[in-house]
Amino acid sequence: MATTVSKAVLITGCSTGIGRATAEHLARSGWTAYATARRLDAIQDLATKGCRILALDVCDEGSMRAAVDAVERAEGAVGVLVNNAGYGQEGAFEATPMAEIRRQFETNVFGLIRLTQMVLPGMRRQGWGKIVNLSSMGGKLTFPGGAFYHATKHAVEALSDALRFEVGGFGIDVIVVEPGPIRTQFGDTAIGSIHGPAADDPAYAAFNTQVAAKIREAYEGPMGRLASGPEAVAQVIEKALAKSRPATRYPVTAAARIMMGLRRWLPDRAFDAVLRTQFAPPRP
Repeated sequence: MATTVSKAVLITGCSTGIGRATAEHLARSGWTAYATARRLDAIQDLATKGCRILALDVCDEGSMRAAVDAVERAEGAVGVLVNNAGYGQEGAFEATPMAEIRRQFETNVFGLIRLTQMVLPGMRRQGWGKIVNLSSMGGKLTFPGGAFYHATKHAVEALSDALRFEVGGFGIDVIVVEPGPIRTQFGDTAIGSIHGPAADDPAYAAFNTQVAAKIREAYEGPMGRLASGPEAVAQVIEKALAKSRPATRYPVTAAARIMMGLRRWLPDRAFDAVLRTQFAPPRP
């Protein structure tokens, strides 16, 4: 075990939203926070807020390796990895191009896996580490039109459970954070993904329009009152990092707690019935 334990935090996806809020919050709270994004110019201002900045693209092996090496040279190890980078691909299952599906998994799942593999040797050497995986309430339930986004978050939940068992003996905690609606650019990105190459497929055009409306309603309609800002997630992440024995999962927002509780207790057919009150299924 290393004599000096690094607690430096490497955070992915810091150009906006949860990643940016987490980097700022942790830096203010005294953590050594490495904020990353694909483009350095998108996070340049974070350097004036106490963060150290690095370029990191979770879809590029070389970029990930360079970022991890930079932190290890400076700190000895990445003590905490916050796997935040991700986005929502929305739209009808049949009409979504495979290239977009692959990009969704590359960003939300495969990048998370590979970056975690890269930091684990350093954590094991020092006998301490924390992996924080940003899932979603969408990792526990599924809404129509979100098959591929939900699939990535269900994958994050399963990967986290297996990893928690495998690395606990090395002094490494694996923590899953499950936000509900968070007022960031996430909703706009998700809506934008619907209007892709196959958005005008006549079999699903009306359905895709409906999905976009429901996403917007989740952030701007009555349900939006249950949404929170990204700082709420940042505070939960810091709370988890400060605990010697953190919980395995942290839901964030009342909407997440309500919806995940509903899904836990309702049988599949009953939950489908609830969804039909909100979405009209596509028909000939």
